[in-house]
Amino acid sequence: MKNVAKELQKHLMTATSYMIPFVVAGGILFSVSIMLNGEASVPTEGWLAQLNQIGSAGLALFIPVLGGYIAFSMADKAGLGPGFIGAYLAKEIGAGFLGGILAGFIAGYTVHQLKKIKIPVAYRSLATIFLYPLGGTLITGGLMVFVLGVPIANIMTAMTNGLNSLSGAAKVPLGMLLGSMVGVDMGGPINKVAYTFAQTQVDTLPYLMGGVGIAGAVPPLGIGLATILFKKKFSPEERDSGKAAIVMGCMGITEGAIPFATADPIRVIPSYVIGSAVGCTSGFLFGCLNHAPWGGLIVLPVVENRIGYFAGALIGAAVVAVLMAILRKDYVEKKVEAEENLEEIEFTFEDL
Repeated sequence: MKNVAKELQKHLMTATSYMIPFVVAGGILFSVSIMLNGEASVPTEGWLAQLNQIGSAGLALFIPVLGGYIAFSMADKAGLGPGFIGAYLAKEIGAGFLGGILAGFIAGYTVHQLKKIKIPVAYRSLATIFLYPLGGTLITGGLMVFVLGVPIANIMTAMTNGLNSLSGAAKVPLGMLLGSMVGVDMGGPINKVAYTFAQTQVDTLPYLMGGVGIAGAVPPLGIGLATILFKKKFSPEERDSGKAAIVMGCMGITEGAIPFATADPIRVIPSYVIGSAVGCTSGFLFGCLNHAPWGGLIVLPVVENRIGYFAGALIGAAVVAVLMAILRKDYVEKKVEAEENLEEIEFTFEDL
């Protein structure tokens, strides 16, 4: 069972890595058009509307890309067509990213099984461009349209309505969970699951990205702040790394906090988890809406309640810094004593 779960995770992570450029490029252009429009609404005329159209294209493609590359990871090139088409159908039906993920796995599994059919060598190339894509698309598309699409769409609608109805204290458990996932492995699989969950719903539930965007910035901002406020806890090299971490945190790059975590995981990682959880929850409670599928302070121009967003990031970072001050011992410079190894040199004088 563990092997199956690892395989599924591997395929999903592969697809996510292909999906992210579409989300980032489309989401940033979409957000810039809203930012330059001067109000939190989609521009409807002029060049800003055209810029918004370009960004919207990226956001419209990410679900088909997600499904397509899950199938690609499972069945190579022959899975691309069925995966893309199945995930596109899931999007059109309203099954959202969950439907896209399921379509990708169905397409990949179907094509993988079709490849096991024994075909004469002379017809194998034809099977790759004809039999596998056609059979995979018919089965995947048929299941999505006639069987699975509507139930998944209903689940997505119920989930969206449920998350939308959360308010006040009800958002705390969700914020703590998503924030912890973001902080625990800093760009790893768990982090990506939380990020993908928020990114794929940025158009319907922007408050999710409001919290998760803060959580992603907290570890590098927090550890960088700690190196400034509590210098005695860090080596000179770590203090220099802390400055770089702050810059990366502002850019929404959680990976900037990894060097400190690898050097002292027992103290640092729990601090990141707690700080990110507090930051994400703060963003939820402050009502921050992030219209970009990205995090950090770089997205402030497209955030509603910017003061709350900045405050949430500062609160989370402060938590990380204080925990570092409590948990970490003062840095003691190691004095390396140079030991001289004197070798005895023997001279032999012969025939003097």
